[in-house]
Amino acid sequence: MVEYDEFGPEKIIDVYHPKSGMRGFLVIDNTALGPGKGGIRMTPSVNIDEVSKLARNMTWKCAIAELPFGGAKSGIIADSKQLSSQRKKEMIEAFAEAVKPVCPSQYIAAPDMYMAEEEMRIFVNANGSRKSATGKPKDMGGIPHELGSTGFGVFHAAKAAVGHLNLDMNSVTFAVEGFGNVGMFAAKFLTEHGATLVAASDSRGTIYSEKGLDFKDLSRVKEKEGSVVNYRKGRVLSNRDIISVDVDMLIPAAVPNLIGIGDVDRVKAKIIIEGSNIPMTSEVEDLLARRKVLIVPDIVANAGGVISSYAEYIGKDDKEMFRLVEKKVSSNTKAVLQCVSDHAESSRHCAMKLAKERVLRACKFCRI
Repeated sequence: MVEYDEFGPEKIIDVYHPKSGMRGFLVIDNTALGPGKGGIRMTPSVNIDEVSKLARNMTWKCAIAELPFGGAKSGIIADSKQLSSQRKKEMIEAFAEAVKPVCPSQYIAAPDMYMAEEEMRIFVNANGSRKSATGKPKDMGGIPHELGSTGFGVFHAAKAAVGHLNLDMNSVTFAVEGFGNVGMFAAKFLTEHGATLVAASDSRGTIYSEKGLDFKDLSRVKEKEGSVVNYRKGRVLSNRDIISVDVDMLIPAAVPNLIGIGDVDRVKAKIIIEGSNIPMTSEVEDLLARRKVLIVPDIVANAGGVISSYAEYIGKDDKEMFRLVEKKVSSNTKAVLQCVSDHAESSRHCAMKLAKERVLRACKFCRI
């Protein structure tokens, strides 16, 4: 059920296109700081409740990153794996046409699940404005998310957390849930800076070796054979066993609600960097914080993607984008963790306090 409060959502638009069979929706949560920013996901199970929560997450994420964007998100109900390329194109075009009255004036799209740079090309061409989406192909002035901006931001959040605990990166072990675009790039940058990857998972399972996994070899196996479980130099576990691996740092980077209340006592990591959106509830975060687990919330840790979107939106190149991601994610992670130390509050509470202050300062309609 969609929850309404003093921040929004401002608009929920439900659309249907009989000819293509496209059914979708857009949630514009809050535009106090600028047009709502958020990706389009295409899954058979996506629903308004899910999209509404993600749109609110984008409101806080953009506020913490100090971007001139509000929060939004959209979804198209379809199984991308079962669609022909022509049918998928027709659905995206129909969705772009349907939301054109508010895009890009109140909503700016981006890639999300099963929507990448070529899908953004289709969306932009149907909309008619290059400002209607980010994450476009390079020949359209885009900075594709496939460059790893979100994973790069997760790495800098991890680096700040490691420094906050006065740990040596060369002695840090870590595990990554979801060896995809976010998790793979986070692992790449961490291993390049001395940390040891001991476990990685995908939808088919977890590969684990307490001696460490070779990132380059693992990446090749994932690309060629489709799953980390085909890596021969490790032990195969279930994909949920990634939660309980004995490591210094755990990076959830794929599914929401990965860690439930029943998993709290299974977690052995000292640090959790939330590379995925909503990998646990705030209640679970509080329980882990009581066990002295240091958490960098998703709205801080995985903001690299939306910061990249902003860089593209204002015409920056990929080098300038990476500099901006590093600067913003590092400084905001440090600010949140300093608040945790100074006030003995949870990292989520500290991050939310910072985000709400920034939105309220700009908000003309919020009840204060």
